[in-house]
Amino acid sequence: MRQTDLHTAHRLPSERRIIAEIWPALLASALGLLPFTVLSTFLVPIADWAGAGYAETGTLRGLAGIGAVLAGVALAPLIGRIAPGAVAAAALLLMGLAAIVGTFSGLAALAVFCLATGVSNALLYPALSTAAADRFGTPPAAGRAATMVMTAQTLASTVGAPLLALPALFWGWQGNLVAIAVLSIALIPAVLRYGRRGAGHAGDTPAPARLGYLAAFRTLAGVPGARALLLVSFGRAGAFMGHLAFLAPLYAQKFSLDANRFAFVWSVSGGAFFLGHLLAGRMLNTEDSPARTRAVMVISLGISLVALSGVYLAPVLPLAVAGTAVLSASHAVVSAAVMSLLVSRCTQVRGTALSLNAAGMSLGLFLGTAASGAALAASGYLAAAAVLCALTLVALAAALTLRTPSPAKTLERQP
Repeated sequence: MRQTDLHTAHRLPSERRIIAEIWPALLASALGLLPFTVLSTFLVPIADWAGAGYAETGTLRGLAGIGAVLAGVALAPLIGRIAPGAVAAAALLLMGLAAIVGTFSGLAALAVFCLATGVSNALLYPALSTAAADRFGTPPAAGRAATMVMTAQTLASTVGAPLLALPALFWGWQGNLVAIAVLSIALIPAVLRYGRRGAGHAGDTPAPARLGYLAAFRTLAGVPGARALLLVSFGRAGAFMGHLAFLAPLYAQKFSLDANRFAFVWSVSGGAFFLGHLLAGRMLNTEDSPARTRAVMVISLGISLVALSGVYLAPVLPLAVAGTAVLSASHAVVSAAVMSLLVSRCTQVRGTALSLNAAGMSLGLFLGTAASGAALAASGYLAAAAVLCALTLVALAAALTLRTPSPAKTLERQP
């Protein structure tokens, strides 16, 4: 390909054009996080409705992580063989059915709701990100489109609870789940149409080859840096989600914050993550981004180590809140960097790579929360912080092993 053609193929479209092209994925991405937002926000009345204890009901959330890991690994190659729009549509249908089941009384219904929602998310987000990336074909536009899908998810995590609280005053938390089910099913036709157009629809790249089930795993294993990136994602998710799981009791014990005042800290954390992800998606997806993306990822992981220590050691509330914000923003940058590099390097197996990435994050969430919780119970918050730092160091070590392959070498490794 001539140099001028390369420049044209890699030119980054405007954000307005990207949003206009991938709006069904953005809406579906925001919607996918809302079922668990309902569970977290209305845990007390949901537990009373189910006739179970609060702790017992809250632990059902772990079923979603188990379902996400198993589904993400087992079904990863299928996202490459089946049109991602069809996979996303099936995930939306499963999520809608799960939301309806969640309105039934009893602990068994809640268990089905959590497990089915976890499986649907394990399919939904990789499929949406793959379809968004394929819509534009080549980096950096493909990476920007994929990161915008995940940015929509982070926005939903930031504003989802306040948005759900108002309608719940009129129709209760069950009404919220019914509304989620209706919206999920209503989005299916748009997602199906959106996901039918293959990679490089503008004619700049060929569609990825349809690889067999095992061939998809073998091809991904041959992509330079793919395994390191998946390990970065696992360690980062474990450290960050383990941190968030026990953030409320930490602030309650150290600074005597009640639930209402802690809500401000949570909003700061969520807002910092959203802004970090949004700005990183813009900054990292440029024509000369691969080397810079790796450097930014390494620096951000280093900053997250400092910020994590600051949160647990801060003597006063303002320093702890500042550390919480910096920690969230740095993890958001790493998340966007991993997404960008996976999309750009794994052109033939994007669906498989993004599905395994989501499964790795789910596994990291489960192990990070369990390990930090065990350390907290055994030796207090500093022991929990040490576990979280160790997970961050795993991600940092994996990031340091990354090299920037030449385009020719990358193509050679991806048949």
